[in-house]
Amino acid sequence: MNVGLAIKSIRKKLAITQYDLAEKCDISQTSLSQIETGVKRPSQRTITKVCQVLDIPESIIYIVAMQEADVPESKKSVYELVYPSIKSLALQMVSAEHMELVGAA
Repeated sequence: MNVGLAIKSIRKKLAITQYDLAEKCDISQTSLSQIETGVKRPSQRTITKVCQVLDIPESIIYIVAMQEADVPESKKSVYELVYPSIKSLALQMVSAEHMELVGAA
């Protein structure tokens, strides 16, 4: 599971700079960069704050963060069949929520 990469993907999808997200989450840009690149693992408090700032449920972060290595071998065929659609739906929900936030929807 790569939570940092998920945060980065969602942040970029919402066109938010690393600096702006870090500032709103009360963490340094360096810390956010280290989280996004996998150098540092985010605390639960940081994940919660990121989700609050981005106005998304934590489950979206975890769905986007899921990787094939997280799936037991016996479930990989189901994962390969279903996960791309689930991830796409989760990212579409992020976009839809953001559009409402900025008043474009």
